[in-house]
Amino acid sequence: MAKKREQREVGTIMDGVIEAMPQYAKELVAGGVAGGIAKTVVAPLERVKILFQTRRAEYQSIGLFGSIKKITKTEGFLGFYRGNGASVARIVPYAALHYMAYEQYRRWIILSFPNFDRGPVLDLLAGSFAGGTAVIFTYPLDLVRTKLAFQVVGPSKSSIHGLVSPEHVYKGISDCFSKTFKEAGLRGLYRGVAPSLYGIFPYAGLKFYFYEEMKRHVPEEHKKNIMVKLVCGSVAGLLGQTFTYPLDVVRRQMQVQRVLASTNAEMMGTFETLALIARKQGIKQLFSGLSINYLKVVPSVAIGFTVYDVMKTYLRVPSRDEAVVEVVTNKRNIQSSSLNT
Repeated sequence: MAKKREQREVGTIMDGVIEAMPQYAKELVAGGVAGGIAKTVVAPLERVKILFQTRRAEYQSIGLFGSIKKITKTEGFLGFYRGNGASVARIVPYAALHYMAYEQYRRWIILSFPNFDRGPVLDLLAGSFAGGTAVIFTYPLDLVRTKLAFQVVGPSKSSIHGLVSPEHVYKGISDCFSKTFKEAGLRGLYRGVAPSLYGIFPYAGLKFYFYEEMKRHVPEEHKKNIMVKLVCGSVAGLLGQTFTYPLDVVRRQMQVQRVLASTNAEMMGTFETLALIARKQGIKQLFSGLSINYLKVVPSVAIGFTVYDVMKTYLRVPSRDEAVVEVVTNKRNIQSSSLNT
């Protein structure tokens, strides 16, 4: 009896907290939870993909299963999660900003341009701007995550070819931050941000475009079905990633360029790097790891969108149309009060 009363009290407190939260805070929480869960699920595939992109000779030649065996042998099970702490530390604020900014940009466009069509183009624009905003604020964490995932540290007596030299071994997130900043300053923490922005604008926009467009064709009675959301998210991630993947490869190689400076010192900007990869490693290298990325992106985007929608329901976030009506009503009330005053 006492236990049930305690549960009711906790439930009442949670209800009060949820009701007191402003809408943007609810969207931030929903996006952060969605991003964290999705990223953790696919972390092992993300590690293998980064090694495919940046350590071509060692890993791409032995394939997916060979890479899995090699990581297990040299680093153990935890090797699959190397850099995942930085990845989650990045993705939680990134996803929170991304989803919240998408909702805010979408509402701003509707309110600023009332005649603008509320179709897929609106989602494309809002998603693109939201992706760019999130990247700018969280990019240094992505750089650190890549550097940590790139380094392959074997046993102390190991002499495996291609291990990172001692001066470039990072002990953790803070160590990687400090060493990178000492080596190249703030600019070093944003190394590779240009291809990230070039890639995220179309990718984020297309991702929201495809997801919302697919949901529009789902019968009303099935729109809350989790499997339907998973399928829509999977296809959205698959299509969006295919169009923008080469820029992801360029970004990864630019991020680890300082570690490989002795052999790739000529790699400079985004388009120079793109041309250099195509010339020296072939066009195929621009799609290196894409098959693994499909395995990663499909569940990642599907889980992300689904958890976000579920969290919005739990946090009682109003539908997008209801939110716009609420903002318009509040604006009119404020204007009316000002006139009366």
